[in-house]
Amino acid sequence: MRTDHYFSPQPEARGRRHTFTATLRGYAFTFVTEAGVFSRSHVDAGTRLLIEHMQVYATDRFLDLGCGYGAVGVVAARLAHQGQVTMIDINQRAIELARENLRLNRITNAEAKHGDGFGPVPGELFDVIALNPPIRAGLSVVHALIEQAGCHLYPSGRFYLVARTRQGALRLAEKMREVVGSVEEVAKGGGYRVFASRQG
Repeated sequence: MRTDHYFSPQPEARGRRHTFTATLRGYAFTFVTEAGVFSRSHVDAGTRLLIEHMQVYATDRFLDLGCGYGAVGVVAARLAHQGQVTMIDINQRAIELARENLRLNRITNAEAKHGDGFGPVPGELFDVIALNPPIRAGLSVVHALIEQAGCHLYPSGRFYLVARTRQGALRLAEKMREVVGSVEEVAKGGGYRVFASRQG
């Protein structure tokens, strides 16, 4: 029985590439996607809500965890134009697309790394970590990512997570509170909620 998901390391699904444009945080971006990645035809509502409400400063070190084809990381790199963005995904095809989308949007202060969770950035710290969690991978996987996030934030760093309300967003917020020590809802809409935890 085939189990091919957007969080598969090597998705089998193949299809014609899709290109679309999106205006995010006042900037126009172009993205190339393909079958086997999450929300290939458009920036989904949850990701868009996260992008529009995450706080990113010019010099931030930003981690886009589970980056997919790179929408969050590409926008973050434009906002943190004097900083550095790292994008990570377990899906090799997603990483290839993320790298292509960095080039397509002329982003030079970001890199995309293939790997599981925080594996590609051992010991590194960030000002901002953003996560649109792979809910279908299972609660234990999502909880592990939240737990590790607390170890990769600078003092006063910010951890953002977006999730559907009906898929347990409030429970995930409580996990964030348990790990980081604080949590607040910063945005809500379209069935999604964005939460932020701040170190210190």
